[in-house]
Amino acid sequence: MPVGERGAIRLESLTRRYGRVVALDEVDLEVRAGELLTLVGPSGSGKSTVLRLIAGLDRPDRGRILVDGQDVGRVPPHRRSVAMVFQDYALYPHLTVLDNLLFGLRVRRVPRDEARRRARAAADRLGIADLLDRYPDQTSGGQRQRVALARALLREPAVHLLDEPLASLDAPLRFATRAELLALHRDLGTTTVHVTHDQAEAMTLGDRVAVLDGGRVRQVGPPQQVYDEPADTFVAGFLGSPPMNLVPGSGVLGGTAGLILGVRPEDLALGADGPVEATVEAVEALGSETILLTRCADGTRLTVRTGPRPGVGTGERVRLRPDPARLHRFDAETGRRR
Repeated sequence: MPVGERGAIRLESLTRRYGRVVALDEVDLEVRAGELLTLVGPSGSGKSTVLRLIAGLDRPDRGRILVDGQDVGRVPPHRRSVAMVFQDYALYPHLTVLDNLLFGLRVRRVPRDEARRRARAAADRLGIADLLDRYPDQTSGGQRQRVALARALLREPAVHLLDEPLASLDAPLRFATRAELLALHRDLGTTTVHVTHDQAEAMTLGDRVAVLDGGRVRQVGPPQQVYDEPADTFVAGFLGSPPMNLVPGSGVLGGTAGLILGVRPEDLALGADGPVEATVEAVEALGSETILLTRCADGTRLTVRTGPRPGVGTGERVRLRPDPARLHRFDAETGRRR
């Protein structure tokens, strides 16, 4: 079966407890063959637990894990066609980069010449061919991340599992490596599940995004759809930086009792004819944009995203105009989108 046509994953009622802590609670999730799915959520939401269960590093208390229609729940990790990249890279410090790449091939008894050829080809693909004689502590964080990815590629798995592999990189390197990861996925077409706490990473990498909270999947969909149409107040408040403004109905955004109204900071405009009056409490100038933190007369705080030079300062009174087409309505009791 060609790469890109294998690796479909289905999780059915997947549950995992650690003592009294419920890490996953009846999770149903599908990952399509060849897809890059990003899992995003707060710490403790169950993201890494999903990866560990797919990889076979842990076992569920209940539920099934299907890969290409086969239940792999009792298949040991080394017999699953899965390669996992950890946040700390998990490289052997006493081995050179080349020997780190060769280690798994030797365990699988790949002939010596073939193993070296494949290792060098993977190193070329990841741009680390000039590092093969170095030890991990002689390389940078970004280079170690590429070594870990190259090692995963050498398994030629049906599924790649990436557990926050960019978390320890600084911002410029993380931005560049995101682009490289995306290009690599498009080139290989291997089914990939990528765990991250970084919203920008989740939005830019994923064909689809799954938002987790408290061991449950709150929403799955294309990144822009999840951002534009959050399924509930948790997704609305979690996804986006700054997050969506959420205001009780009959408050400054209108609506009725029993509702929560939401508006993204970029959908609040400054204007003399705006119906909402507020006082600017703080101005966060970020260069390409400015974030205004405002407070209305009834105490409601609204965050506004504007251009780089809004022309207002702390303590000034402003009028805000929410885009009526971009108002979100949620049930006040359940938090679900209406």
